Amino acid sequence: MASIHLPERCGVMLLPDCTLFPHGGLPLFIFEPRYRKMLEEALEGDCFFAVARLLGEETGDPTKCVAPVGTIGLVRASREQDDGTSQLLIHGVMRVRFTDWHAERDYPFASIEPVISTFTPEEQAAAAVKTLRGSVEDAVRHLPEEVQSGVFSLLDRAEDPALMTDIISQQFIHEADLRQSLLEMDRVGDRIPVICEYLRKASAAATAED
Repeated sequence: MASIHLPERCGVMLLPDCTLFPHGGLPLFIFEPRYRKMLEEALEGDCFFAVARLLGEETGDPTKCVAPVGTIGLVRASREQDDGTSQLLIHGVMRVRFTDWHAERDYPFASIEPVISTFTPEEQAAAAVKTLRGSVEDAVRHLPEEVQSGVFSLLDRAEDPALMTDIISQQFIHEADLRQSLLEMDRVGDRIPVICEYLRKASAAATAED
């Protein structure tokens, strides 16, 4: 992903209560004419478009109804149906901030700037990864062994705190507002206690049900 050149402007799909994280996958059903056009132009170009959370009713001014940070993604697979709709999978690449919106397209279209995730101090990265993994292990302890194995295999992909926070957020955080809040945190260290507390509560709730 480090070698991918991101566009300065791209189409944006606005979805209520939907947040895509970097390194996460999102299946989409494209049926609106404007997004069918967006997908067509993306596939003819660099295969990028962004996903942004729609806040309430969509208005003519995206700055008033769209979260300021979303994720630009790469179309990994797309299958057009006979009726012109499409099933696709988009893979999250990087957080982006929407800096300006343009009315030149039939679909939402914005200028973007990358949002870089940082973790400091670097010497504490291994400890942070261990803490995050431990929180997930506690949260899934009540699940069947084969499910736990799949979760741990997923976590094995994460070698640094930034990647692990995004994987956990994509897979395990289910509250829409919290997901968006985590997406907007550029400091990885700020995400870790929030994620751990969410997982602690989830683990406690699961234990109580048992």
